[in-house]
Formats: sequence, structure tokens, C-alpha cells
Amino acid sequence: MLKDFRAFIARGNVLDLAIGVIIGGAFATITKSLTDDVIMPVVGALFGGLDFSSYFVRLGPVPANYRGSLDSYAQLKEAGVPLLGYGEFVTVVINFLILAFIVFLIMRSVNRVIAAVEHEKAQGTAEPAAEPAEVVLLREIRDELQRRPVNPA
Repeated sequence: MLKDFRAFIARGNVLDLAIGVIIGGAFATITKSLTDDVIMPVVGALFGGLDFSSYFVRLGPVPANYRGSLDSYAQLKEAGVPLLGYGEFVTVVINFLILAFIVFLIMRSVNRVIAAVEHEKAQGTAEPAAEPAEVVLLREIRDELQRRPVNPA
């Protein structure tokens, strides 16, 4: 069983998948930064200074010894207050949509490049167009005339 597992891990597909997951994780942090640091502040400014990450609903009581802000999602969450953080969810959905759109653009570009390469291959290996029937007939007549013996008159 260990031998089979080693063979499975050594396959190219598994290694490709592992590399894809690592690159995807790094790409996700870039996307999160893009959303949190660039897009969400612009969206917030357009909607009058809204910060989606601070939108939440308290689902339970605040501990009596809590001294932080009642408007801070991060502080309340750290204090163990049950919260419904729909603003964080909106941010995550926007992150996903940005990531999905970027992957779509990459795949679209790759598909166009592949189609262009296949088109070039098809044109390079294409058989010459069939000759018109008249040309074929004239060649047959020429060849037949060349095979006939010459009769001096």
C-alpha cells in the first residue's frame, strides 16, 4: 500500500495540483489585499464612508467586564460576543468575485492563445486545395498524348 501511495504522489498531476494550490493561496492573499486596501475603500467612499467589514448584528449579550467599543466588530468578536458579521461576508463575496473574474480573464487569454496556435498549425499542415476538374482532365490528356508513339507521315 505504501508503494501505491508513493506512485500516486509521484504522478505529475498531483504535483501540478500541489503547485496550483500553493500559487492559489498566494494569489488569494493578493486578491484579499486588493479588495480590503483598494476596492472596499473606494466603494465605501462612493457610498458615504461605508466600511462593510464593520457591519454586524449582535446575537448575544456583551460580557459585563467588556470595556471596548460596542461598534467594533473585531473587539466584540475577540471578546467572544456572538455576532452575525454580514459585512465580512460581503467582503469575502467581493474577494471571490474578483478572484473568479481574474481567473476567467486568464483562462480566456489562454484559450485565445491555444486557438491561435491551433489555427497556425492547421494552416501550416493543410493539404493543398484540390485542383479544378478541368486541370486534372487536361493533365490526363497530356499524359495520354505523351504515351502514344509518334507516327511520321
